[in-house]
Amino acid sequence: MKKQEFKTNINCNGCVATVTPCLDKLVDAEWSVDTNNPDKVLTVQGDLPQESIIKAVQDAGFEITPKKSKGVFNWF
Repeated sequence: MKKQEFKTNINCNGCVATVTPCLDKLVDAEWSVDTNNPDKVLTVQGDLPQESIIKAVQDAGFEITPKKSKGVFNWF
């Protein structure tokens, strides 16, 4: 399973509740949002195309951009 991280504007538990139905439709994926991180990082574990994740979050009304990796390793 690959891990993908995205910068979002999912700010609070209410926002997480709003995006949950859209992200839960993604089959065979586990996800979480770190609302304490300034970048509001969405982490998705699963073999999904990046475009599917982005569309699900945008359909819920939120902004999302892929988080850039730093060099070979992701040091966040």
